[in-house]
Amino acid sequence: MKEKDVKKIIENIKNISKKLDKTINIMSFCGTHEYTIVSNGIRSLLPKNIRLIPGPGCPVCVTPAYIVDAAIQLALKGITVYTYGDAYKLPGIRWIREKGFPRTLEKAVEKGGKAKPVYSIKEALEKTGKEESVFLAIGFETTIPATGIFLLKNNNSLSFLSAHRATPPIVKFMLETYKQHNIDGIIAPGHVSTITGAKAWEFLPKKYNIPTVVSGFEGIDVMESILYILSMILEEKPKLINQYWRAVRWEGNKKAQEIINEVFTQETAYWRGIGWIPESGYSIKEKYSEKDASKKYEINLPKPFFPLEENLPGCICDQVTLGIKLPTDCPLFMKTCTPISPFGPCMVSIEGSCRIWSQQYKAKTA
Repeated sequence: MKEKDVKKIIENIKNISKKLDKTINIMSFCGTHEYTIVSNGIRSLLPKNIRLIPGPGCPVCVTPAYIVDAAIQLALKGITVYTYGDAYKLPGIRWIREKGFPRTLEKAVEKGGKAKPVYSIKEALEKTGKEESVFLAIGFETTIPATGIFLLKNNNSLSFLSAHRATPPIVKFMLETYKQHNIDGIIAPGHVSTITGAKAWEFLPKKYNIPTVVSGFEGIDVMESILYILSMILEEKPKLINQYWRAVRWEGNKKAQEIINEVFTQETAYWRGIGWIPESGYSIKEKYSEKDASKKYEINLPKPFFPLEENLPGCICDQVTLGIKLPTDCPLFMKTCTPISPFGPCMVSIEGSCRIWSQQYKAKTA
């Protein structure tokens, strides 16, 4: 869109905000949306009564520490663990309680363990050959089909440790558990919605009366989505709008959905530091159990609703992930927890709010 169109959107946002005359809380679910908001200085363009809250759209940040510890243990036993770059540096929790246990897969390699960061599962398959190996599979609906495809086609020694998570359940959990948010609108994740379809978010306006927009990732996309939400609030007509129509369809990617349903079962799953959330995780179906690393290597994973404490000392990543606190509220932020030396998961991942906000912090203090 042209510059005059951007200015028009900003003008309309300001006009509507005056009519609303109250604080409006809009949650942007996706970490990539938060990156767009921060890198484009969108908060600085909005009226003071429009508040943008970062949401739980970072799959690395919510990956349970016990799964990371299980992967580290496999690596120390000589089984090569492959995973994405962020997860390679993701801290577990066992190192706090057990002297000498590596904090991350990266540290496990320094102690003689076998682990390698890769860009894709395909790269892991090319590297593994005939050696015993495991892929630590992390991600929301966007990456689950890729895991499913390679799990179906994989005839070598690579097995999978699934830490995949579903996004709609965490939103339901937040709305019903943390009512202090007073969320007035939600910017739904664009990448996820290419798989699930826009329909996955229809429950938000229907059940919770929350205006919802599936948004693209350009600065103008997010600004337009904010305008749509404010307009719906003003008119008191909450509905679901697909702003990202150029990539997202109402029904989503049916082929990808078929692959997910063929390979995985949705079940109660743990979100790091947050808790057990029904229907929010994907486990590998029994018919493909020979490729399930948790079964192949008899990993003793905690059962649903078992009480867990996975927060690192002083770290408030769980609260940042849920939008209860901002990264700057953390006493460790840009002190003992930095992008160069990350302590908590929200600083490890490029989709974590702390990592994203660190760029803005560095720019201000430069």
